[in-house]
Amino acid sequence: MSRISRPLKPLVCWVASCALLFSPCVPVHAGLQKGDVDFSNYNVPLFQQIVDRIKAKVAARLREGLNRRDRYFIAPLAYQDQRNNPELAHSFLSVIRVVGDGKKPNLTSGFRRGRFGNRNLETFTISWLPHDFETNPHLRVFEGVGSLVVPGWNQCPVSPGRNFRLDQTLKLAVNVKNAVGMWGPYEIKKEAFDLAVKRKQLLDRGTIGYRADDRLYRKDRVAINCFHAMAGPVEPDSDGGFLGTGFRMWGINATARVLIQYTKNDSNKGLLLEPIDIKKDLYGFVYVPERNSGGLYDPFPNAAAYHQ
Repeated sequence: MSRISRPLKPLVCWVASCALLFSPCVPVHAGLQKGDVDFSNYNVPLFQQIVDRIKAKVAARLREGLNRRDRYFIAPLAYQDQRNNPELAHSFLSVIRVVGDGKKPNLTSGFRRGRFGNRNLETFTISWLPHDFETNPHLRVFEGVGSLVVPGWNQCPVSPGRNFRLDQTLKLAVNVKNAVGMWGPYEIKKEAFDLAVKRKQLLDRGTIGYRADDRLYRKDRVAINCFHAMAGPVEPDSDGGFLGTGFRMWGINATARVLIQYTKNDSNKGLLLEPIDIKKDLYGFVYVPERNSGGLYDPFPNAAAYHQ
């Protein structure tokens, strides 16, 4: 194979970057029949719709009767816009502990406490973003010609990171009218819950920064992105797809990739207590400005409408 002359290398990398960046990506729900968007909770805020769905799914898993031991669940989520711009996409994970009947909640710092029915809940979310993203929601991903292919050419700085709550994260989605996807919640073992707690504590420690393109930073725990914050419950350095960039691994595709990792990696096997169907389990919440509006963005097999 002939060598590429040195002056042409940046041009070749730039062409490759453009071809990859704008190439089509197979949707997670490919091959599934699409249902009608559900408007029954249209006037319920997005955050409450998602909380209610999590509670209903957890209640179905617990069933009636006494539940004397703590039970643990995860609800993986993502949001994205119609073009799936990486600047407007995010992956995050809600973690739930249902306290056993008759037991008192553990007053763990950073957990949110609540009730549904006669049961106590403790929850937290892994949602890793730049610390000032609420007031400066302009994510910097790839800056510099060829930076998608060559990590060292990416001029984006490392930002201080911050772990956002679920309500704060969903408000970011509502602000830009994004589509939000959710899987589960799925029951997990206590060991998996403990790993998620360790990950939250690691992020909250303030020693790791945020960078959307973390290829040169995540191994040494200098900075990671949202995908790697919730991927790999043991170590935040798993690959994110083609070129290791998390390429096309943002939004719904990124969270789907995390679920594949949860179910396929040997280190994670046995931590999930129920099966995952990445395509069929995905449920969406789509922004609709008015009832019966046309032209809405709905990338899900089944979805509910929201407007606030």
